[in-house]
Amino acid sequence: MNRYPLLSKTLMIGLLALILLIPLGMIESKISERKTLQHSVQEDIARSAARPQTLSGPYLVIRYKLREQKKEKDEKGRIRTSIVESLPFETVIAPHTLKITGSADVESRSRGIYKAQLYNLHSKISGSFTLPRAYGLSDKIENIIPEAAYVVMRVSDSRGIRNTPLLTLNETTHEFSPGVAAAGSIVSVAGNGMHVALTAPDVNQPRTFNFSFPLELQGTSTLAVQPSGDTTEVAFKSSWPHPSFGGSFLPRSRNISNQGFSAQWLVTSLAKNSIVQSGNNQQAEAEAFTVDFVDPVNIYSMSERAVKYGLMFVVLVFTAFFMFEVLRGLRMHPMQYLLVGLSMAIFFLLIISLSEHIPFLAAYIASGSACVLLIAFYLAGVLHSARSALVFSGGITLLYAVLFGVLQSEDNALLMGSLILFAALATVMTLTRRMDWYRLNDPSNPV
Repeated sequence: MNRYPLLSKTLMIGLLALILLIPLGMIESKISERKTLQHSVQEDIARSAARPQTLSGPYLVIRYKLREQKKEKDEKGRIRTSIVESLPFETVIAPHTLKITGSADVESRSRGIYKAQLYNLHSKISGSFTLPRAYGLSDKIENIIPEAAYVVMRVSDSRGIRNTPLLTLNETTHEFSPGVAAAGSIVSVAGNGMHVALTAPDVNQPRTFNFSFPLELQGTSTLAVQPSGDTTEVAFKSSWPHPSFGGSFLPRSRNISNQGFSAQWLVTSLAKNSIVQSGNNQQAEAEAFTVDFVDPVNIYSMSERAVKYGLMFVVLVFTAFFMFEVLRGLRMHPMQYLLVGLSMAIFFLLIISLSEHIPFLAAYIASGSACVLLIAFYLAGVLHSARSALVFSGGITLLYAVLFGVLQSEDNALLMGSLILFAALATVMTLTRRMDWYRLNDPSNPV
């Protein structure tokens, strides 16, 4: 005869809860596997179309040489001075003003049951370059030998360029060529993109170049813009209602509705680490702001979060069964505990398998309804009472409803989970505040 029936039953219930960690862990592993497969398919779509895009520029790149004095001794030891030309140098002029306006259409590309979001940006880029006298160099003008110039626009994945843009520079039209460097350049501005080769400007006079060109660009999921100008203004709009703004600068203003979003940025040179002029081998600024065209319901992330609450749900239901045994004097076999726990674990597997084919909310309702009905049917026989079975099923339905609220509000997940556990503990303590636990531990007690 068991000398401590209450303790034995409690340990058995705890062991069953731990055993249920095995199927819950397997389900979580399966969700992670599907999530990884989804990411792999999205990467494959991006390789076939265009990856997330980052825009930088345009920049005005000037290539020049310097006349230098070279002193050397002749055969008789006399010092002779000669004028030689240096190796080529490049200086990068960032825009004085830069304005980008555009709209983006979002489309879904599918591979089997997996999807990726592609956007098509229709934009106009305009602004001005201010080129100082002597290119802003400290060398004497007569020592500067202009060689070439070109306008460079960086695009992180040039496969996404969907038009052949024409650059209007001081009312003169130029056609862009592939790549960010003209022939013979030192590539001060590295990366993918396009360029326009120009005649080197006069070194004796300061000049202002006004530019504009259209850009049609396709990318996957994320669009980033580096604020290249001394003053950069950007205005985007889209019919996509689920944007996520990030990066180094948030929008000055934004408007998000079910019909889409609009956002405006204004970044000055005082707010960023800007390069106004650069020498050789210096890279353009890395600061950027981003717009992510996110999927509002990532079924794998939500399912993964749901499984993390699986053990808590099992413990709450087991606690309710145990209290029912204690208060009503009705014995339940450990196998009955285990079967109900397994039915709750299957709920999480049903969510992920159904949500791959139907909307997440519909999958959640269908999975929850199926499991609640199964548990109600089973408990009606176990408890010999349809009423008690309905009470338990109603409680489980409430738990599923609370879980859905937690999934929808990730920021409040810890708070809601803490309140659930506190409410469960408070209920147990209230119901057992006058209970004689020593009497329950009597070997003759049926628990």
